[in-house]
Amino acid sequence: MTPIIFDTDPGVDDTAALLFAHAHPAIEIAAITTVFGNADIETVTRNAAHIAGRFGIGAPVARGAGVALRRESGPPPAHVHGDNGLGNVALPATPLAPIDPRPAHRLIIDLVRERPGEIEIVAVGRMTNLALALAEAPEIVDLVAGITIMGGAFGVDGPNGNVTPVAEANIIGDPHAADIVFTAPWRVRMIGLDVTRRTIITPEGFARLRAEGGAAGAFIADVSEHYMGFHARFGVTGCYVHDSSAIAAVIAPELFTFREGPVRVVAEGIAEGQTIQRDPAVFYPPGAWDGMPSQQVAVEVKADAVVALMLDTLCAAA
Repeated sequence: MTPIIFDTDPGVDDTAALLFAHAHPAIEIAAITTVFGNADIETVTRNAAHIAGRFGIGAPVARGAGVALRRESGPPPAHVHGDNGLGNVALPATPLAPIDPRPAHRLIIDLVRERPGEIEIVAVGRMTNLALALAEAPEIVDLVAGITIMGGAFGVDGPNGNVTPVAEANIIGDPHAADIVFTAPWRVRMIGLDVTRRTIITPEGFARLRAEGGAAGAFIADVSEHYMGFHARFGVTGCYVHDSSAIAAVIAPELFTFREGPVRVVAEGIAEGQTIQRDPAVFYPPGAWDGMPSQQVAVEVKADAVVALMLDTLCAAA
């Protein structure tokens, strides 16, 4: 069983990923940490506490960063995730999971110190909490089993970014934090738009969740109605499987093909938020790429298998 810290900004697809992870017998959710993004920090923390309490996820929930390290944040994308971050679905007054008194980055530090070499951090939002943890306790790079991130876009599958022509939302939301995380000497595995936009849950998949997935499956289907409406504007029938693809990569990394090489993030200017991977086989003059650790970027995916893994897991758990 792999223990994970799920660093998240719920968020419709974050919710699906969290419940997918909770349902899979190979995953132990050691903590849920929140970060601003799909809604403001108060809203995403309430959403995380609601999901944890409602579905019996017995892991601590910690409130994380509400702003980026050095960048002004715009309004949350209510047109994507709804005003409440959960597709505008009314939430019943179920008991909320308690909020840990520690800030998210401190909880991350404490847990990886308690369980050295065990914990995988799965970050599906801005990477502000991870950057803050590195700043306070740089030694955690040697204590974390690895980092799996939903984020980035490298243009290997046609279109590049989803916020600008070159930038994906989680990266441009805090590009300075992302660059800190990618250049730290730990293993980072990136599941970006190059593979998540090939991976789609159709309306038939959501119908199966309603019929066979129990309370968790029905909740995912409910909150995804608004999300499907957003995708329909771009001719997508269903929803891209963004954050759940990161969980699939932890459970079954063989479903992805990874390219190796250092990754940097453009922090300012017209290309702000762009993720770039250096080809280590090509000679370049000395520069800012020198000495950077090699990281893994997903460039191919067995998309149908990822969707099947998610649906089968949720339905089997029900």
